Amino acid sequence: MALLITDECINCDLCAPVCPSHAIVEGEEIYSIKPPLCTECVGFEQKPRCVEVCPVNCIIKNPDCLEDRKTLLAKHYKIQSSSC
Repeated sequence: MALLITDECINCDLCAPVCPSHAIVEGEEIYSIKPPLCTECVGFEQKPRCVEVCPVNCIIKNPDCLEDRKTLLAKHYKIQSSSC
């Protein structure tokens, strides 16, 4: 499942630079995560980097984007192959 940044986001800009799939973008008021690009860092890291660096714990699992680890890994490989 992709992750979701809630409206508790303080726009600190710590999450976007650590996202290996460039799924996090700056919005008008808060950052957001593009579900088609979010792999929860599967294939990159053991844990989602954005969650680890967020000082206000505003990044949660997106209930609208349910994906298992196998699906997230397939998404990772697709992203990697399209970036070449």
